[in-house]
Amino acid sequence: MANVDVAVERLAQDGYRITGPRRAVLRAIAALDGPFTIEELTAAAPGVGRATVFRTVKLLHESDVVCRMVLEDGSIRYELARSGHHHHLICSQCNRVFEFSDPAVDALIQENAVSRGFRLAGHSLELYGTCAECASRAG
Repeated sequence: MANVDVAVERLAQDGYRITGPRRAVLRAIAALDGPFTIEELTAAAPGVGRATVFRTVKLLHESDVVCRMVLEDGSIRYELARSGHHHHLICSQCNRVFEFSDPAVDALIQENAVSRGFRLAGHSLELYGTCAECASRAG
């Protein structure tokens, strides 16, 4: 539940009201304990309307409480942000997601943006492949 408390604190600091539905969505996210779809979150938060779940997830994403990732098949999943800025390694076999941070990668992305006169507002990076466990099962 500590992650829910941190999320509530972050929203309050950003000036957002902590409504009952928002709190219910946050509890459902914590209970899912891993990447989730909007549909999975809606099912995990009974009594909260689908539109409210969408709006809440959008707000949580904008406040850096959840991060958004695009799987290799184009589907979108979200997860509670557990660390600062990070990237994702996504297994194409089991869909597990591994977080990693690399300041050198971030610096290279920034350098590329600046060299093209691009004002970077943010970025995300998803790398697709096969995790060690799935690779070992494949032989």
